[in-house]
Amino acid sequence: MKIPSLLFSGVLILGLHAHSASGDKELINTAKALFGIIPAKAPAPDKISAEQIELGRKIFFDYRLSKDGSTTCVRCHQPQYFSTDRLAQSAGFNNNKGARNAQSILNLKYQDIVHWRNDRTSIEDQALRSFTTPLSYGNSSTEEALKRFELAGYTPLFQKAFPKSEKPLTLENAASALGSYQRSLTTRAPFDRFMEGDVKAISTQARQGLQEFITVGCASCHNGTAVGGRTMQKFGVFQNYWNVTKSKNPDKGRQDVTKKDEDLYVFKVPSLRNITETAPYFHDASAKDLETAIRWMGKLQLNKDLSDNQVVLIKAFLESLTGELPKNFREAPTLPPEPYAGLEPL
Repeated sequence: MKIPSLLFSGVLILGLHAHSASGDKELINTAKALFGIIPAKAPAPDKISAEQIELGRKIFFDYRLSKDGSTTCVRCHQPQYFSTDRLAQSAGFNNNKGARNAQSILNLKYQDIVHWRNDRTSIEDQALRSFTTPLSYGNSSTEEALKRFELAGYTPLFQKAFPKSEKPLTLENAASALGSYQRSLTTRAPFDRFMEGDVKAISTQARQGLQEFITVGCASCHNGTAVGGRTMQKFGVFQNYWNVTKSKNPDKGRQDVTKKDEDLYVFKVPSLRNITETAPYFHDASAKDLETAIRWMGKLQLNKDLSDNQVVLIKAFLESLTGELPKNFREAPTLPPEPYAGLEPL
């Protein structure tokens, strides 16, 4: 996705008025054209939607639903790490390691792509597959996964959340509830207040960093409300990425899914919301700190050697994208009791 040349011409004007009121206003207008605002207050869900969100929340946090009691969504998407686990390779059932670094699921509501390789059609598709994937929950079949929901006491919760379903307890409904919960997890940040007109919501340095972020070309891929998450892009546009990152085993990316030459080394453009809290960076966690990631992106994607000052300013802007964790994510829910009577443990 390319930025219209009109926006770039506007950015050049902004550079002449960086510290003026008119320059700030133009910068806000440019930012609003490129990005999107997370509202201060989302509409309250109706009763059934609220039940589904809460059901999804419990599933998200409940380790009992995996075969060995070691895995659930929150294992890879931990609140204290802004929905990541800070590992190079996230692990699932039996401590089996995945192929890539786990991305945050915060602000997925504003993203079009779920996985690094875009091999899931939606949040629900990801959830549905995880229930019966040996590497995730460890369940070998739909029947085994559903039995764990029964043993963990979920039957009445499904009945409340899906009252019109002839058979409420299904993996499809579980995936739907998880999708509803994850879409409720948004992190409004100082940058959102800035785009609403509160110039002082972010520092002068962050405003200069925003200008730099747009001018050097970062926003050509990192745009939209999530500041990314909308498109796929080759990692290493101007040279092989491993020449810079020193990655030992280059990942073919989306080509492993599509088998198409044009998808070689193509990955999801990640969201930059809360990026200061989600190190290490890139699919293989090759960048351990944000300054390094910024420099490498300039070199690999834009063919530019960013100066120390540019890196400092861009980092200051990225810091303004860190928001407050939703209460229903930072606090674990009360899980249903286990009604073992009459049920045979697996």
